[in-house]
Amino acid sequence: MLALTLSVMLAEVVGGVLSGSFSLLADAGHMLTDALGVGLALGATALAARPATARRTFGWQRAEILAALVNGLVVAAVGVSVLVGGVRRLLAPTEVEAGLMLGVALLGLLANALGLALLHRGQAQSLTVRGAYLEVLGDLLGSVAVVVAAIVVATTGYARADAIASVVIGLLVLPRAAQLLREVVAVLLEATPRGVDLDAVRAHICGVPGVLGVHDLHAWTITSGVPVLSAHVEVPDEVLERGEAGRVLGDLRRCLAGHFDVEHCTFQLEPPSGGGDAEVLAHA
Repeated sequence: MLALTLSVMLAEVVGGVLSGSFSLLADAGHMLTDALGVGLALGATALAARPATARRTFGWQRAEILAALVNGLVVAAVGVSVLVGGVRRLLAPTEVEAGLMLGVALLGLLANALGLALLHRGQAQSLTVRGAYLEVLGDLLGSVAVVVAAIVVATTGYARADAIASVVIGLLVLPRAAQLLREVVAVLLEATPRGVDLDAVRAHICGVPGVLGVHDLHAWTITSGVPVLSAHVEVPDEVLERGEAGRVLGDLRRCLAGHFDVEHCTFQLEPPSGGGDAEVLAHA
């Protein structure tokens, strides 16, 4: 995907310069963000696969989130630049070689369609790959806009169609950047993972036999597909005195495994008084 994107980007730069089409140059800038997104996805995936150490107990899994942050910022900057340039060209249009513009735009359209097929499976499993997928999807729509603009210029001579296509590309880029950055910020701020209802989790935990209550309940995400949950669970003194903590922990693990997509759960069992001597910390 990276090789394909860079090749088409170079073709669009050459085609944009020779034809005078700003929309092709705008689409090339968009392809540059695609290449950056795919490159960051490759690097982050390699880092995330490295094993955990005593110093980095979660390994390099957050590298994916940092890569997505950089990607989102670059996409936003490119989107603003393309939008501003498109408006300027709209106010002061120039002649465009429609035939060359159309040929290069069709090449970009085919390349983006292939890119979507390559990234479709991975985008549901990784935030970084999802960012790259969304970029290619937007670039596909941008290529459609350039193709339509080239046809309009060729058939009517209306040169501002090229500038309009550039503005469309800018408007396609910015919402995707905002969406990606919003997801990244949610992870960095350790917001509750999407699809996890903490009130429902609390109710299920309190429904486990022997559980009196729960507090300090937190759920967050380390990286894509790695949600984490921790809680202090209150149980009667006699449960801890009789050594039934293992049974309660097993019930808690089975309860959450059956209802919530939380991979790592840490429970601290404690008596209602919160006394530390009888606390049992366990990972389920």
